[in-house]
Amino acid sequence: MVKELSLLLVLVLVAVALVLIGLGWRNRLRRQADIPALPETPVALGPALAEAEGQYVATTTAGDWLDRIAVHGLGLRTNAGLSVHREGVLFDRAGAGPLFIPVERLTGVRQESGMAGKFVEQDGLLVLSWMLGTRELDTGFRSRRAEDKTALLTVLNDLISAAPQAEAESGK
Repeated sequence: MVKELSLLLVLVLVAVALVLIGLGWRNRLRRQADIPALPETPVALGPALAEAEGQYVATTTAGDWLDRIAVHGLGLRTNAGLSVHREGVLFDRAGAGPLFIPVERLTGVRQESGMAGKFVEQDGLLVLSWMLGTRELDTGFRSRRAEDKTALLTVLNDLISAAPQAEAESGK
């Protein structure tokens, strides 16, 4: 009798925890409803300057590695391919749809050791900073092979330094 009661209590606590997690995610989606739609992926992208397979970690508010962006599937961790093109960066995310960041919206790239619940060795994550509407966001990617990350970082730094920034184009 005591074992059955203990099991029932554990199951009720797990169910309550899952309901609270769901409510929290729903409220986060509601708070972030003002975030604009994602940029469309161009129909014809030029050849990839660099590419890698790995894991799309998440997108967060820039500078706040815990403030995960939930809308548009940006908060879902998934396997992904990352390809860098002259037009921008494409995350081909499994089960969450592609995320394309136009080159003029990219504001920076750096290496970090963690974000949004994913922690790895020092400088194990590639983090792209970019603008979506008026919000600056950080998007993390972990390549499967370390040498891919180095190549991506070099190409992205070159691309960002050569690209006109969105603020300059809008006259800000």
